[in-house]
Amino acid sequence: MFEELNWLTYLMIILASYRFTHLIVFDKITEFIRKPFLKKQTIKDQEGHLERKDVPKSKFGYLLNCYWCAGVWSAIFLALGFMFIPNIALPIIFILSIAGAQAILETFVGVGVKLVDYLKTK
Repeated sequence: MFEELNWLTYLMIILASYRFTHLIVFDKITEFIRKPFLKKQTIKDQEGHLERKDVPKSKFGYLLNCYWCAGVWSAIFLALGFMFIPNIALPIIFILSIAGAQAILETFVGVGVKLVDYLKTK
């Protein structure tokens, strides 16, 4: 099984896991999955400002809201898919890996654009 795993496929799985994790934990489109497991809570920061935040209601809510936790589960899900149903998993991994790489590139480009805009104002 792992003899078929070359460096490009491994990189694709890593990028797909990154994007899938982000999709679960942060993206608006999957908010409906997280929402039943979260509750609104007012939190006071160190400066005394009050802020309303979504906090987990349960351990499962924590797993959906924690980037590190969701990352482990998404990696397991994608790896098992690759190992046992590659005909279905590989197209999904391919698409998610492209989206993951694009998100990483956009982060660097976005930071660069913001820095240029910031430096223009100085």
